[in-house]
Amino acid sequence: MIFRNGIIRTLDPALPRARALAIAGDRVSGGVGVHETALASPETVDLGGRCVLPGFTDSHVHFPTWAMTKREVKLEDATSVADAVQRIRDSGLRRGYGWRDAEWPDGPPTREHLDAISGDRPMAFISKDFHSLWLNSAALALADGDLEVEGGVVERDADGEPTGVLREESAWRFKDRHLEYTADEYVDAMRAGMKLANARGVVAYHDKDGWIGAVGLWQRLEQQTALTVRVWQSTPWENLPRLREIGLRSGAGSPYLRLGYLKAFMDGTLGSQTAWMLDGSGVTITSGEQLAEIVRDAAGAGWPVAVHAIGDRANREALDAFEQTRDAWQPLGLRQRIEHAQCVHADDLPRFAQLGVAVSAQFTHAPSDEQLAKRFWTDRLDQTYSFRSLLDSGALVANGSDAPVEELDPWAGVLAAVSGHWREDERLSLEQALHATCVAPAWLSYDERLRGTLVPGRYADLVVLDRDPFACEPAELSEVHVVATMVGGRWVHNPPPWD
Repeated sequence: MIFRNGIIRTLDPALPRARALAIAGDRVSGGVGVHETALASPETVDLGGRCVLPGFTDSHVHFPTWAMTKREVKLEDATSVADAVQRIRDSGLRRGYGWRDAEWPDGPPTREHLDAISGDRPMAFISKDFHSLWLNSAALALADGDLEVEGGVVERDADGEPTGVLREESAWRFKDRHLEYTADEYVDAMRAGMKLANARGVVAYHDKDGWIGAVGLWQRLEQQTALTVRVWQSTPWENLPRLREIGLRSGAGSPYLRLGYLKAFMDGTLGSQTAWMLDGSGVTITSGEQLAEIVRDAAGAGWPVAVHAIGDRANREALDAFEQTRDAWQPLGLRQRIEHAQCVHADDLPRFAQLGVAVSAQFTHAPSDEQLAKRFWTDRLDQTYSFRSLLDSGALVANGSDAPVEELDPWAGVLAAVSGHWREDERLSLEQALHATCVAPAWLSYDERLRGTLVPGRYADLVVLDRDPFACEPAELSEVHVVATMVGGRWVHNPPPWD
């Protein structure tokens, strides 16, 4: 097919704009910069002045978890404990997500708040940052007192009794043991989630839900129906011995589903006040020495590592670990990454580029976390959400949502980067934001010769927008919307013709 009568934005600096685009099978076959009369095709797509871009990649998403939250009670806008409890009561549901109690006037939440409406039904609600759990007494009873775990926090009252809030490893272990959905429930929700993501222009994910066995869920979907996204899947670093035993290496899989990288955690989050900071505060999940061992061991088996690091101490320790082990991974060309990098000391900021460690950022976190950052990181605000500074230093920055922490919506991330960042000196240009959303993620998944730009030989993974964003005034960018999405030459959302 040929796309004509619109704007083709290739995101290839050698030829950023084209008059026409030709697709043959699942690839871009030609037409970039070629007069459209030279392209013979039985099918023509009249863009009607619309704009075509490479499809969006979400570089950090917990996709199965996000898909399931669409079926739970949402608490992200609750303004108090009372408001949250009323929403739960009105919903009739026992599971939910999104609460953030830092500014609740009647907080913090406790099991007693939930006991008043739950009776003997277990209830569990995960926080907005997904690092804390709020449980009622019936849910706590499921653990039979087994709540303490290294790297975890059990909030306790003056009598030493659990308040009902678990954080970090304590929350995750409880969730793993007592709150998991069935595979059928996950797959059904993921099928609906793919459609919604496609409608938002998403063609690929870097999924973080390896710890719940996401690769098996994706495999079930792939067997039942064609996937409409490409998945670069994480797996917990603890699984490395098994991966080595069965001979699996990074990149194994199909064109739509590949095992990509190992995932580790340095610390907690800003919202739960568990980020590992240079002042000694926060929670240490993995030490720098432990991460160095993980990275070296992973390199020996051919696996890159993605490590969650939010606090300035966590980022420094992670960078130290990558630096100490670069003799093991740099010669192999492994593409290491730090997830979030929300607070980075000025001395450490240039080290990402120097070491060749990518930043997997979430542009929507900046506006969402503004009040929390100003409250808890008052003395280091100039070292937070430093997207522009990282790019200027030469670091590769890829954009993700961290859904369901934020909504899975790449265009919202673009808007946050170019206009919604409260640190105006750290705002990005539209070109930089789109590069982080389309091009950089393809490099991280070793796909730079297959995806990310619209030039001959690349997969026909693209999004059609209702207008050319590069021709918009800043205030108009929020009005841009997705018209259609194509993955591998197949329309996966709203095929033409369009009104």
